[in-house]
Amino acid sequence: MLWTLTLLLFCIGLSLGMTSIVMQSQLELWIETNYPQAPWENVTPWCKSPSQISSKFLLLKDKTQMTCIQPSYKTFQVSFSIGALTKSNTGLYRCCYWKETGWSEPSKVLELEAPGQLPKPILWIQSENSPLPGCNVNILCYGWLQDLVFMLFKEGYAEPVDYQVPTGTVAIFSISNMTPESEGVYICRTHLLMLPTLWSEPSNPLKLIVSVADKLPKPSLSTWPSTMFKLGKSITLQCRVPHQVLEFSLKLEERETFQKFSLDGDFIIINVEGKGTGTYSYNYHVEAYPNIWSHRSEPLKLMGPAGLLTWNYILNEAIRLSLIVQLVALLLVALWIRWKYRSLRTREAWLLGTAQGVTMFFIIMALLCCGLCNGVLTEETEIIMPTPKPELWAETNFPLAPWKNLTLWCRSPSGSTKEFVLLKDGTGWIATRPASEQVRAAFPLGALTQSHTGSYHCHSWEEMAVSEPSETLELVGTDILPKPVISASPPIRGQELQIRCKGWLAGMGFALYKEGLQEPVQQLGTVGREAFFTIQRMEDKDEGNYSCRTHTEKRPFKWSEPSEPMELVIKEMYPKPYFKTWASPMVTPGVRVTFNCSTPHEHMSFILYKDGSEIASSDKSWASAGASAAHFLIISVGFGDGGNYSCRYYDFSIWSEPSDSVELVVTEFYPKPTLLAQPGPVVLPGKNVTLQCQGNFQGMRFALLYEGTPVPLQFQSTSGSSADFLLHTTGTEDSGNYSCVYYETTMSNRGSYLSKPIMIWVTDIFPKPRLFAEPSSVVSMGQNVTLWCQGPVHGVGYILHKEREATSVQLWGATSSDGAFPITNVSGASIGRYTCCYHPDWTSPIKIQPSNTLELIVTGLLPKPSLLAQLGPIVAPGENMTLRCQGELPDSTFVLLKEGSQEPLEQQRPSGYRADFWMPAVRGEDSGIYSCIYYLDSAPFAASNHSDFLEVWVTDKPPKPSLSAWPSTVFKLEKDITLQCRGPLPGVEFILEHDTEEAPQQFSDDGDFVINNVEGKGIGNYSCSYRLQAYPDIWSEPSDPLELVGAAGPAAQECTVGNIVRSSLIVVVVVALGIMLSIEWRKWPRLRTRNSETGGRDQTIALEECNQEESGTDSNSSSSIS
Repeated sequence: MLWTLTLLLFCIGLSLGMTSIVMQSQLELWIETNYPQAPWENVTPWCKSPSQISSKFLLLKDKTQMTCIQPSYKTFQVSFSIGALTKSNTGLYRCCYWKETGWSEPSKVLELEAPGQLPKPILWIQSENSPLPGCNVNILCYGWLQDLVFMLFKEGYAEPVDYQVPTGTVAIFSISNMTPESEGVYICRTHLLMLPTLWSEPSNPLKLIVSVADKLPKPSLSTWPSTMFKLGKSITLQCRVPHQVLEFSLKLEERETFQKFSLDGDFIIINVEGKGTGTYSYNYHVEAYPNIWSHRSEPLKLMGPAGLLTWNYILNEAIRLSLIVQLVALLLVALWIRWKYRSLRTREAWLLGTAQGVTMFFIIMALLCCGLCNGVLTEETEIIMPTPKPELWAETNFPLAPWKNLTLWCRSPSGSTKEFVLLKDGTGWIATRPASEQVRAAFPLGALTQSHTGSYHCHSWEEMAVSEPSETLELVGTDILPKPVISASPPIRGQELQIRCKGWLAGMGFALYKEGLQEPVQQLGTVGREAFFTIQRMEDKDEGNYSCRTHTEKRPFKWSEPSEPMELVIKEMYPKPYFKTWASPMVTPGVRVTFNCSTPHEHMSFILYKDGSEIASSDKSWASAGASAAHFLIISVGFGDGGNYSCRYYDFSIWSEPSDSVELVVTEFYPKPTLLAQPGPVVLPGKNVTLQCQGNFQGMRFALLYEGTPVPLQFQSTSGSSADFLLHTTGTEDSGNYSCVYYETTMSNRGSYLSKPIMIWVTDIFPKPRLFAEPSSVVSMGQNVTLWCQGPVHGVGYILHKEREATSVQLWGATSSDGAFPITNVSGASIGRYTCCYHPDWTSPIKIQPSNTLELIVTGLLPKPSLLAQLGPIVAPGENMTLRCQGELPDSTFVLLKEGSQEPLEQQRPSGYRADFWMPAVRGEDSGIYSCIYYLDSAPFAASNHSDFLEVWVTDKPPKPSLSAWPSTVFKLEKDITLQCRGPLPGVEFILEHDTEEAPQQFSDDGDFVINNVEGKGIGNYSCSYRLQAYPDIWSEPSDPLELVGAAGPAAQECTVGNIVRSSLIVVVVVALGIMLSIEWRKWPRLRTRNSETGGRDQTIALEECNQEESGTDSNSSSSIS
């Protein structure tokens, strides 16, 4: 029992956890010298870690060299001795240090010029935004050395505007009370204090602009549904300003690198691992000032269970603490009972049984409470992807003697790689090369000599983040090929096994050897830089040690050294698991991908593999009975995350077979391909059609995708740059949108953008195209209009026809591949009726049908009519409405128009001067802005000016307004809140209502209501509505309620039913424990008194007498009862 309690206490202690805080600061690089008047005689760069000690420091020069120092003990700073400055060691220097997660961000760039010059200083402004008028600005100049004089210059002035002689390496120039006259271009220079004639190069220019952000209204930031994160829920931050905005920018104060942008002002925040909590603010800029940002909004704090105290968090922690305290108390009570009654043998069993029963009762209740606190969670294992390794290989222009001229190539799977480094024997550097468009670099070695022998690997750099090393290429001699690498998946009895032999040169032959045999068991010709040997059916006789070698293409062969041996052993295995993704294996960067690995076996642990290497594991299935499953999660996919994924499960020493692999392709890295249909996109049923995907690179793998199907339909690997996908004997089910993608299989499956989709029609007649005008078929004289003929068939031309009065003839043979027919400077000759049809560029027996007829009407030739609604512009849904258009001339055709519609709604030809357009049973979509025109029957399509616009609302009530609070919904000390009520209609009166009866209604013409919190009367729920000034009796629906709370936080403490249940259970447990203790305490004085009456007699005799008395008492009581 004691062990049980101890183990339970230990587990609960682990569940409490700890919270760590990580602070980040700037890495510092400076130089020191012992020659104050000639610093270049002896230069020593120093690199200092900002916040933690490190075991490795790296000094980088010109992106071509790197020097690594590993001090004997961890320290904050190290020095890199350069000595006298010469032309060979001038350049750009940066440093970084090693952290647990990899190399840190680099320091500022130190530029060492030729001997006799001081380092070029760095100039920057100490502000995130442009300075505001009347504010103070600090300009900082970093000079790299101490004992320098700093001069600040302004463009247009010969003399410096300020100078400083600081004690350190930074000078701070202050400009007080910023005005437009302070604007300009600034630079700084330094010179030695003891040698005023020696100046440094000027710093980079800094342009100072006085911000016009004060012209932009300060924005407001609100949240939906609240500022409190709940389990599994996200929060939407809503940024609102009263005018058109070019872009919004959101920042998080606790994380300097956090920044998001939005066009509509909505930001969705999730609270993964507590990273969503914190203080947010935002600003914006407009088209008039695209480089000027507004003031930041008032900060808004999002709270949640990960780091900030909430009532639920406090209550849960109190429950956990109370459980621990009560368990400890129960343990002490049990020990006290055992000690007090250690000599009462007759009652010892009963006492121990009571203690054990109480203990087990409490343990059950505690576990029940813990279960209610924590709930049942479906856990996902996040995949922490290793840094993608680059690929290293060799090329030569002497295939029979590669060592005469050898070039090493390094290629990275990351599209943002900027530089490559080739290392020899893991210590020194050879050279670096900038990355090309294909993210690779060449390192020519030339003719191999003895100095070239050794082990080579390469790194890729992405913003100074050094990747893991590539596989090691070993050059063992001047006339011997590099040693290959052999690998294979675990062998399974009775199944096929592929053995991979990776060489380093293209155009080589491969041979597979088995230990104990002189001759190779398999040989392959020139198949590239790697070969796959196949064992058709793995049996016991195939077990053993295998190795492989490469050789030149022609005889006499020149051989490589054998690879390291690989042992193949057949082991008993479970059946392979079921492995899939919850989405398409073709993904775009940044999306969330989940792999599901499951098996019907119970209590299994799982391993996830990527390209044969283990990257994640999960043993969560031990906690549940039934079938085992594991979910592996990639929160945000990158270009280096593509590849072939598989999984296995195991139980102690028995493993399963590998699952079927899932090929994850990360698209949007290469340019999109082109997809064409041969002979065309419209095909008769039962015929074949070929879809040709044309890429931009050779040696890629192609995939054909069908809209609505997550898995690609077909795959093809070709040596060229295109692939043909054949659809046999097509039917109507084959109609739909197709697209294709290509990707490389050697570097993390980086793929292209998806091609433009092509629609395949399996039919015996072309679908009817649609003809429409843009911006409208009703245009003014002299304007431009474009007639669009579009249909679902791609890859075809179009023909436009114009109908004349007598017969229908083709006015001009205009064709357009995209279906656009522009008509400039519209005149009377342009008006009329138009149709269009397809013009396929392939021979096809499929019938062609014309489009709809479009009437092109030109306005501005007659006086404008009038338009009015007989029953008013506001109509309830389901009611009838009549719009009357009154013209000036008889025998006219009237046309009703609606804003946003490219074609007229209705045409009428009445006998009089007016037309009534009847709209029965109107609906919400009938709301809008209407106008009308008319033209004479004698001159069709030469129409009048537009009538005045008429806005119609189809609703029982005008649309409800929106209600927001500025600066936030939380009252602060002596601060007011402005409630902003906004509606879709102009010329309205707003009313604000409070949920308390004693609060009076407030009216406003602009929708702004100032609320104060005197004596707490401002707290509560508010809503607003409005009425039209033209219809004062019609009020809109009230807005959604908005709650204003006090500074102490939300009024409701989210005391959920689960918390009430947990609290009630704890109270029951405490009361039960108290009753048991009181019963035992009342028995204790009787026993103690009885012991004193024995007068020191033997304790055993006292117990016997006590038992006899009790038995006598029991018999007397039983007889009396009978």
